[in-house]
Amino acid sequence: MRGDVVRVQWALGGIALLALVGGCTSSSDDAKTAPVAPASPPAWTEPAAYSYVLARGCDAATPTGRYQVDVKSGAVAASKRLDATSAKPSAGGEADLGPATGDTGEEIEAFTLKELLEMAQTAADDGGQVTKAFDNADGHPVKVTIDVGSGPECWNVSDYKL
Repeated sequence: MRGDVVRVQWALGGIALLALVGGCTSSSDDAKTAPVAPASPPAWTEPAAYSYVLARGCDAATPTGRYQVDVKSGAVAASKRLDATSAKPSAGGEADLGPATGDTGEEIEAFTLKELLEMAQTAADDGGQVTKAFDNADGHPVKVTIDVGSGPECWNVSDYKL
């Protein structure tokens, strides 16, 4: 009878040891289901030639201005306002009242995407709040928002082509 007790004790000890060892191991399935942080967009290097559409304004549905920008050799080669209206101020008007929508009609000097990022960096260095979003495929900027205290200024990039 004593032999039976010893065998049961050994069996229970073995089961306890297996449970202990089994609980401390991980399976390869655990590694496969571990959460993965979203990939960051790749670093973007400005190509020598590209084109894009720049929309100025924080409301994407009604931007203040939209511009087709062509860049060659790292500089703006051509810029055309896409949403210009044919409304003309009256001959007696002293100020440009802008498009028929009542906006100021302010034109901007178009810039390269590298210059847009440099402008954002300068604003951040001067204490402004800056947010940037980049394309996940190639890393070019798709949105830059700058707020230096007088309200945000937004720049949206679309139709980027090499």
